[in-house]
Amino acid sequence: MNIGDVSERTGLPAKTIRYYEDIGLVRPARDTNGYRVFRDTDAHKLAFLGRARALGFSIEDCRTLLALYEDDDRASADVKAVATEHLHQIEDKIAQLQAMRDTLNELVHCCAGDNRPDCPILKDLARH
Repeated sequence: MNIGDVSERTGLPAKTIRYYEDIGLVRPARDTNGYRVFRDTDAHKLAFLGRARALGFSIEDCRTLLALYEDDDRASADVKAVATEHLHQIEDKIAQLQAMRDTLNELVHCCAGDNRPDCPILKDLARH
């Protein structure tokens, strides 16, 4: 199948598919005319990568997960370690976002939002 077909099948844009090829995550065959020829296994890998990226895994994590997926002798503990580390990163980011939300919520409620120039939001942003 060509890049348009595999794009439709996986839901990934052609540009992303080309990028994944450029960085070696997939290696489609080439026809005699030089066009990419994607096999079912390529489409499956691309769908796998799309799902992993949708879950926020980095490209390097995706590379690791794909290698583990293709390794019949893998230990599920290795997969779990990658996923657990990513989960910790997500939890840290959520905590940071919640702290940002709480701070901004407090600042918004402290601001009168009237015609006076005094603004606690700007004062907070100007703090060292």
